Amino acid sequence: MESFSLILAIVVVTALAFDFTNGFHDTANAMATTISTGALKPKVAVAMSAVLNLVGAFLSVEVANTISKGLVDETGIRPEVIFAALVGAILWNLLTWLVGLPSSSSHALMGGLIGAAVASAGIGAVNGDVLVTKVLLPAIAAPIVAGVAAMLASRMTYSLGRKADGKAAAKGYRAGQIASAGLVSLAHGTNDAQKTMGIITLALIAGGSLAPDSDPPVWVILGAGLAIALGTYLGGWRIIRTMGKGLTDLQPQQGFAAQTSAATVILASSHLGFSLSTTHSVSGAVMGAGLGRKGGVVRWSTATRMFVAWGLTLPAAALVAALAEWVCRLGDWGTALVAVFLVASSFAIWRISRREVVDHTNVVDDDPVGAAEPAGVVTTAMAAVSPPPAGVTEDLAATVPAPATTPDPKAPSAATTV
Repeated sequence: MESFSLILAIVVVTALAFDFTNGFHDTANAMATTISTGALKPKVAVAMSAVLNLVGAFLSVEVANTISKGLVDETGIRPEVIFAALVGAILWNLLTWLVGLPSSSSHALMGGLIGAAVASAGIGAVNGDVLVTKVLLPAIAAPIVAGVAAMLASRMTYSLGRKADGKAAAKGYRAGQIASAGLVSLAHGTNDAQKTMGIITLALIAGGSLAPDSDPPVWVILGAGLAIALGTYLGGWRIIRTMGKGLTDLQPQQGFAAQTSAATVILASSHLGFSLSTTHSVSGAVMGAGLGRKGGVVRWSTATRMFVAWGLTLPAAALVAALAEWVCRLGDWGTALVAVFLVASSFAIWRISRREVVDHTNVVDDDPVGAAEPAGVVTTAMAAVSPPPAGVTEDLAATVPAPATTPDPKAPSAATTV
């Protein structure tokens, strides 16, 4: 290893800070449905997720290699460019966390890297084929595939459990939900922790501390795993509330189907080296599971805000990163100015978040944004095309008001009946 410069040290620390925000931003992906259905207590859920995220970080380096070797041209990329990319990604993560929107940390990082690379070396610095095949197409396909799979799995689960004992079935589904949540956490570690490994490895190559085409060193893998695990343990309670209660109301059967479907999609993408968004996968699965139960409601106002955030993630992070790269080009004082701006902005966002605290004590309250939204046209249409699965007829009857009747004047009143 060659010299480890100050700017390189700053980049590594900033990358680990991004990994930390990634952890608490994406905790909801693994544990929101488990917490909302009561399968696990909030603190227990995030602790389990943190441990499994750390384990998952050691299972593969395929996604890390996609970022460090494929997305942008390593030639001419300076550590300052990586630093600017991380600034854009961190600020977007914090802003979406503040408003409780489950946007993609992965795409924030991709957008930041693309914006900084283009600002530094031009559009040719981005490998378009890798961007399309391993970032953009999976971003579109993942929520659709996970959503359809979760919807079908939910319906199948209700159908197969038609004759099962109610209490025994509920207990079994809760156990299955805990296991599937653990699988999502493991998958999250194999996919999202690797993104930080890839960005640190790219910075080390750009700074001359690693040879080109090198795999992430062990200390990078360990550091990224610990950072994302710590962020996960602290819990992104705002996004957990949105994912667990704001999109739809899930029963244990649906939670199990959603998490199993999402975990399958994420693990498959990690094996193929796709830089997949776990947020997209889990959100799609949650909505699909919501549509998988007769009478289930997807709150499309919340979903629409989430879709808008997804669409803005890449360009917004890219724009901020490009501006940060331009300032960093002014020299050391420019880099210092960007660092001060990042710290000050992060502190300001945290202070604003203290005005309405969301933590493990109120994360399952029944009043998230959009909770009172009625069933929309899409939900009504989807619910109408399938018969009600066993076990939910009573729930439907309880939600449908009885028709108004005109009392018979000749009939005896309740007051005169003994």
